[in-house]
Amino acid sequence: MITVCVADNFPVVHFGVKSYFKDHSDISIVANIGNFSMLNEILQTKEVDVLLLDLQLEGLTSIIEVKRLLKEFPKTKIVIYSNLTEQIYAPNAIKAGASGFIHKTAKLADVADAIIKVQEGTIIMNETIKKNLALIAKQNKTERLYRKLSNREVEVLRYLSDGKKNHEIADILKLNEKTISTYKLRLLTKLNVTNLVDLVNKAKTLEIV
Repeated sequence: MITVCVADNFPVVHFGVKSYFKDHSDISIVANIGNFSMLNEILQTKEVDVLLLDLQLEGLTSIIEVKRLLKEFPKTKIVIYSNLTEQIYAPNAIKAGASGFIHKTAKLADVADAIIKVQEGTIIMNETIKKNLALIAKQNKTERLYRKLSNREVEVLRYLSDGKKNHEIADILKLNEKTISTYKLRLLTKLNVTNLVDLVNKAKTLEIV
């Protein structure tokens, strides 16, 4: 039996996932949490094979935390279950060590299939994303720009798009304010814009945020 912890902000997600897997022959939901601060205790006290994790979970400020979790709990595999744009966040999640990325528009039957495959050692990523990644090398520099954003740059861009100031982002990510300014300058350069408004608009056009 594959044991799963669901980490998501919304009760309806917990209810739906738990109901679907109630009598499943291979998968058992052993924990449901709605805040990242609860995760360490759950992983320390329960045997969790797969963590179904929303990147927008309350208290989860950075995908860097995924790396930390995998280091501290190497027996637990992480599958990102999110509404965030797959073409941007799936590669970053896999790069951080996650075993898969499932968009919340997927059917629960597909989620079940992904959990089983991940437990067997397979990395789960949408075929479209795989094809997009394979085409990157063939694209020109301008087309590749947004794909070259680092995990941290994507996070900073997301917070900037939410209207947060540099010092607020620095507090959230526990970084120096000057470091955030550096990331902001890199984003302006990589996305070929000169101001914050154009940066946010381009990020939305490219579906990065």
